[in-house]
Amino acid sequence: MAESVEKLEDGVVRSAEQVSGQIRAAKDAIASVIFGQDRVIENTLVTILSGGHALLIGVPGLAKTKLVETLGVTLGLDAKRIQFTPDLMPSDILGAEVLDESTAGKRSFRFIAGPVFAQLLMADEINRASPRTQSALLQAMQEQHITVAGARHDLPKPFHVLATQNPLEQEGTYPLPEAQLDRFLMEIDVDYPDRDAERRILFETTGAEETLAKGSMTADALITAQRLVRRLPVGDSVVEAILSLVRSARPGPDAGEAGKFIAWGPGPRASQSLMLAVRARALIDGRLAPSIDDVLDLAEPVLKHRMALTFQARAEGRTIPDVIKQLKTRIG
Repeated sequence: MAESVEKLEDGVVRSAEQVSGQIRAAKDAIASVIFGQDRVIENTLVTILSGGHALLIGVPGLAKTKLVETLGVTLGLDAKRIQFTPDLMPSDILGAEVLDESTAGKRSFRFIAGPVFAQLLMADEINRASPRTQSALLQAMQEQHITVAGARHDLPKPFHVLATQNPLEQEGTYPLPEAQLDRFLMEIDVDYPDRDAERRILFETTGAEETLAKGSMTADALITAQRLVRRLPVGDSVVEAILSLVRSARPGPDAGEAGKFIAWGPGPRASQSLMLAVRARALIDGRLAPSIDDVLDLAEPVLKHRMALTFQARAEGRTIPDVIKQLKTRIG
């Protein structure tokens, strides 16, 4: 029994070393095309390795669309893009059944698949579509299949949604409902690049030749990496840190002083997301187990879209990142 356990652990170590090298190569390949967004690239890779979906928040022109295109090429995934608009219908995303007539005159329905049948789906400006259309993605994101006219259609594996939102112009938009926000493993802020990165952007993207993304992984290799993430061991101290942090982000006595600022907080899905995310981050860094530092670093992108502040907190100028930072001090 002890020998079999040891062999299993050796197999995990060898697999982790191989997969970690592939992921680092993919990360470097993405960074050769997307400049000045190292944290965004890492968090997006963490999300995909965890088997989840991400919500990218940033003003126009910060390479969000370029990031998704580059991820598709680098990870060897079939990538598609949907531009969300107010007149977009659920059938435009999922697909629809059409009536066919054969040469013999026999009629039958045939399903025409929509763009959701992709391994990497970019939902561009997702909050511009109506709630009816937004909800078309709910079943796909959670269960990895859709239902049209009572028939089930399985999506390709792996399946990931990277949705974007513009934080500036909110007129005529439809905020995502809490149930759909909870389906996103992370909310990733895409900030402006620093001066050196922007200088590099000027030279690399306005010349005669432009650097193109190169493939570093395949879809099968990515699925193997996702399975390996779930096999990485997690220490008791890290598990307790995750539980303490997520539970303190809810209204009640666990939140301490910050409790009076929280209207509602994350459910168990946030704990699951954080557990997977810290394992994926450790694998990207070439480590075989996550640490409490991983929990603290990933707490904000995992929790902030799963929380809301009270009217009193907003009146006092409090923000969700401020509250999460206060909660993190109790652990770190």
